[in-house]
Parts: sequence; C-alpha cells; structure tokens
Amino acid sequence: MPGHAARILNPDTMESLAVTEVGLLLLKGPNIFGGYLNDPERTAEVMDGEWFITGDLARFDEEGYLFIEGRLSRFSKIAGEMVPHGTIEQALVEAFDLLDSEMPMLAIGARPDAAKGEALVLLAVMDVELTDVREKLSAAGYSNLWIPKLIKRVEAIPTLATGKLDLRAIKELSAAE
Repeated sequence: MPGHAARILNPDTMESLAVTEVGLLLLKGPNIFGGYLNDPERTAEVMDGEWFITGDLARFDEEGYLFIEGRLSRFSKIAGEMVPHGTIEQALVEAFDLLDSEMPMLAIGARPDAAKGEALVLLAVMDVELTDVREKLSAAGYSNLWIPKLIKRVEAIPTLATGKLDLRAIKELSAAE
C-alpha cells in the first residue's frame, strides 16, 4: 500500500527478522492506529516509536503478499518454539469430524511448565482420550511439542457475545489446577 510500511520482529527480542519469517507484525502509515485518546500508558504498550504493534504473527511471501498466521496471544512458546493454538484446534476439529458443530467443541490453552516454558491444555466439551489426540496429531505430522499434555473436560467452551472464543476465560481454565 503506498505510504505504508511493515516490519516483522522477533516477539521475544523485538529484533528484526526477514519478512518471510513468521514474527510480530508492526505497521506504520498515514491511516494506521496512532494510539489511545488520552491514554499514554496503553498507547506506549502498542507503539514502538511510530510503529503500531499489531499483536499479529505474520509473514510475507516472495511476491509481497501478507499472511497472518495468528495472534501472539494465541501462541505458546514451548521449548523455544512458537506453537499456534488455532492450528492445533483446526487439526483436531478435522480429525474428530467436528466441522459441522454449531458451537466450539474444543479449544487449546496453556499453563506454565517448568521444563519447557508452557504446556498445552486441550479444553473439550466431549470425552476424548489423550492417546487419541496424540495419535491424530502425530498422524497429521505434528511434533510432540504441538501435542497437548493435558485434557480438561468442560461443559462449554467459553465464548464472547460475538461468538468468538473468550481467550481470557480459556487461559484461566487452562491454568487452573
């Protein structure tokens, strides 16, 4: 877009990455968010100088097309690897044939893990065994880091009034003992 610029940064170090690598997307330009009205503290959280920190993890391809890979809040860092919750959820929805469900049947969250930083937690409305989850994700080509370590059975997956996942509630449920 004329007059606009984008950067891809390492979300941990905030150092520049090649634009073809997945990292934190920053934007600047004449119509990009400039900050919160009368709220310099919140503005400082989402701005890096004149760059807006989108919170999206993204990459560009060789032709310059932008691919949003997910939200930083929807990733876990496990043994140094960024693991996208949405990708795992989609793989499980397909593996368990839940595509026609009107409400979410599962969600991925995380809890702290002393050995690897974080451990994935599968919140599920239906009964599912960890061995089945492991088999299905392994068969789909996912590494052990992408396989949940715990399944929590819940009555309903938390959602907002908009129908989107309630990420705060999912985080709380995942972290609870």
